[in-house]
Amino acid sequence: MAALVVKRGSDPTKALIVLKAMAGLATIVGDDLYGDFEAEARKRLGARDPEDWPILATALALGCPIWTEDTDFFGCGVATWTSSGIDIFVAQ
Repeated sequence: MAALVVKRGSDPTKALIVLKAMAGLATIVGDDLYGDFEAEARKRLGARDPEDWPILATALALGCPIWTEDTDFFGCGVATWTSSGIDIFVAQ
């Protein structure tokens, strides 16, 4: 993670502080929530990155967008936000 943060011109120490703060806002969910959406998620991802299906399945189950820099999710039928787009909301 640190290399990606540096590549984007930010401070890894600050990034870790933000991620730890955000972790307090997150809820870990199990496959009992998203498991019924596995087939649909795999179909939508196709061969792009089949290992990403739990993330897409969770978004489908919750009806929410995905925050990602991974272009494999683009065009999967679920709204995606990149960090630059999220900055608009965080900075306010």
